[in-house]
Amino acid sequence: MKKDYILIIGAGLCGTLLAIRMAQRGYRITLCEKRPDMRSIDLAAGRSINLALSNRGLKALRLVGLEDAVRDECIPMYGRMIHPLAGAPFLSKYSGRSDEYINSVSRTGLNIALLNAAEKYDTIDLKFGMNCTGIDLKNAVAHFQQSPDIQADVVIGTDGAGSAVRRSMMSHTRELLFNYSQDFLRHGYKELTIPPVADSDYRIEKNALHIWPRGNFMVIALPNLDGSFTVTMFHPYGGDYGFDALDTREKVKQFFEAQFPDLPPHTPTLLDDYFTNPTGTLGTIRCYPWQAFGKALIMGDAAHAIVPFYGQGMNASFEDVTVFDDILDKHEGDWERVFTIFQDTRQPDANAIADLAVDNFYEMRDHTANPIFMKKRQLEMQLEQTFPDYYSKYSLVTFNENMSYSEAMKKGRRQDEILMKLCENHEGDSWDLEAIRTDVLM
Repeated sequence: MKKDYILIIGAGLCGTLLAIRMAQRGYRITLCEKRPDMRSIDLAAGRSINLALSNRGLKALRLVGLEDAVRDECIPMYGRMIHPLAGAPFLSKYSGRSDEYINSVSRTGLNIALLNAAEKYDTIDLKFGMNCTGIDLKNAVAHFQQSPDIQADVVIGTDGAGSAVRRSMMSHTRELLFNYSQDFLRHGYKELTIPPVADSDYRIEKNALHIWPRGNFMVIALPNLDGSFTVTMFHPYGGDYGFDALDTREKVKQFFEAQFPDLPPHTPTLLDDYFTNPTGTLGTIRCYPWQAFGKALIMGDAAHAIVPFYGQGMNASFEDVTVFDDILDKHEGDWERVFTIFQDTRQPDANAIADLAVDNFYEMRDHTANPIFMKKRQLEMQLEQTFPDYYSKYSLVTFNENMSYSEAMKKGRRQDEILMKLCENHEGDSWDLEAIRTDVLM
């Protein structure tokens, strides 16, 4: 007997990975995407923000047999290369263990790889140009602009922060007691570019995530396979130097020469990029419940969009798929139970990584060049190098894929508090590492 028919709305990273896994489990799937097939068009530049693929995302790719293929498209980043306003750049490693690092990967390249993999399954029907206008949640029927309705046994919305499936849930607020919030930072982002040198070599260190921290604003850069870097300017809208004020080429030129003097020599298209590329918004979306009537579910950014500063947005969405798959192992055949357990298991972790991502925005912007913070990072490196069971907060979140985000946040915040106090009151570089480990892990 064939298993149920699943309609997935949204063929981005989460939806396509989910479709592949459900096909592997024997389901029939229609995967609908509002946009044209990205494999056959040139995508507009300016909103790509490279992704930092880490252990949670790799675990999900391993589940569907795509880890090795995706790793071939990645560039390892072993730490943050900090570019202070005065002084030479320095590397702050992500972990004291040599085998722990994050990976720079193109969002578009990864999505295309997943679509190519999905297309190989006869039980996945890919449909593009399908603009979902709403869902009949009680009957699992999706409505589309200028396309026939599609009825399935269940509908899963992986259609991003502007989710049509979530909007349909919001229209049943009384029945579902649906809660929804969005919280935007007073900062936006703009994409710039460091091109490769003539022989496709890298202008700056290849295996690092570069950060230019400047207090109220910052610039980051992630490497690409062609020798270029995707540069992202995170910046307030208002103020004397905000996006709203930087409205002429001369103002932008003077601003970068004053605040990021080592960047303009590497960014020959800086001014063109600045005035051509759009300014994006940065926000957090939370909601509950994630399921309706045992017929519809949201996951990924549709359920929990976050800001990009922990590099965990895509990893969290991929982890949704592994958690969902684990629950199916135990309760397959009872969609309402599967959906309810999934939302109640996953929502606290989604809230935790949302909070951590905002925390990390301020850490990257304000603290990475702070002497006390740098001292804490050096101490954490020594602890991780000395004790295999010690993980910093960053490592708990990024490299310990078997610990929930909520538990990682709880443990990591406690460790940070203890270590920062130690570093504020300690002189010299000699530490009683065993005593610190005992205090932190007790």
